[in-house]
Amino acid sequence: MRMRTRLLRSSWTPGPDHGRDGPVLVSVTDFRLNRVRDLPGVHRAARQLADGWPELEGAYGVWLWARPAARRCGAVAVWRNEAALHRFIAWQPHVDIMRAYRGRGALTSTTWRSDAFDPEETWARARTRLLAEPVLDTA
Repeated sequence: MRMRTRLLRSSWTPGPDHGRDGPVLVSVTDFRLNRVRDLPGVHRAARQLADGWPELEGAYGVWLWARPAARRCGAVAVWRNEAALHRFIAWQPHVDIMRAYRGRGALTSTTWRSDAFDPEETWARARTRLLAEPVLDTA
């Protein structure tokens, strides 16, 4: 049976490069948790990371998203380039959170480049991807 789930999105958290002209790299992460009871902790951890966003060199900004009924959550982050994304991946608070939740689900990600940051277009493309897969009701 196909189950419709809502896609929730946080407000935009700008980074230091927000408003800068030029090409960007968009990263969409999708963490599929094994257990729904881990979702609140993952959400709190993601909020903590987002709180540091204004200080991340090369970050345009981020939206956090969740599909609670599907046990999925993640981020749509916009970066100046790959180097900025890799600095975030290696950022100690991010490393600590990834270690804490290792083995509690499956993480996938995708990236694409754009000549300029258009918030509506970026979110629409990410949303289409995040809603593309059918979710099965296992209850």
